[in-house]
Formats: sequence, C-alpha cells, structure tokens
Amino acid sequence: MPLAESRLLRRGRFSEPGRLYMLTTKTHLRLPLFHDFDNARLVVRHLRVSDDIQDCRSLAWVVMPDHLHWLIELKEVTLGTLMRKFKSRTAIALRKASRIPPATSWALLRARQALHADHQNTPAAATVP
Repeated sequence: MPLAESRLLRRGRFSEPGRLYMLTTKTHLRLPLFHDFDNARLVVRHLRVSDDIQDCRSLAWVVMPDHLHWLIELKEVTLGTLMRKFKSRTAIALRKASRIPPATSWALLRARQALHADHQNTPAAATVP
C-alpha cells in the first residue's frame, strides 16, 4: 500500500489500555537484519525494555529475519507511542553496535490487530507465526 494510503490502515482503530494486540512490523526494504543472531537478541532485549518501563506486557513474540510479530497487552500508552519508542530504541542500539547503516532499520508501516476480549492468551499466542 502506498504511503499516501497508509492512513487507511488506521481508520477505526484506537489504543485501549488492557486490550491485547497482535503487532507486526517489518524492516526497511525487508532487509534481513535479524538473520544475524546478535541483532535478533538486541531486538528481544528492547521488547523486554518495553515491559520494564510498563508500556506493555509482552505475551509472545517471533523475530523473523525481516520482521517481528509481537503479542502484547497494552498499558497506559498508545500503540503509536509504544511502537515509536520501541523502534527508536532498537534503531539507535543497532546503529551504536555498528550493525546497520543509518536509516535502514524499521519500515514506516505496521499492522496491528486488536484481539477480542473473549480471547484467551494461549490460543492467541498459538497464532503467532
């Protein structure tokens, strides 16, 4: 979807504390940055930071070579704030570790799916690819 139409992805969506969300985000140009084990570990470290600072509670995640699936319970921040802080922290850390060139970490678009309140955590986590 062209960037000009990315606003359509957000239509009707909102951030609700306590709700479960399945988040998916990809790397810029789908570069396989996380094929490197150390890069993947760095991403996981920053997923845990999001938990530590109480932005969310991570229930499950899968780090693939060029994207991330993340099942979370949102705390008192918006999804936009959560993802902006997470992507910023990981991009800075990857650059500081000299593992990627500038401006090649995360793509702008992300997908998110709110899970219905009647979902149990276990079946939702089982759907994480």
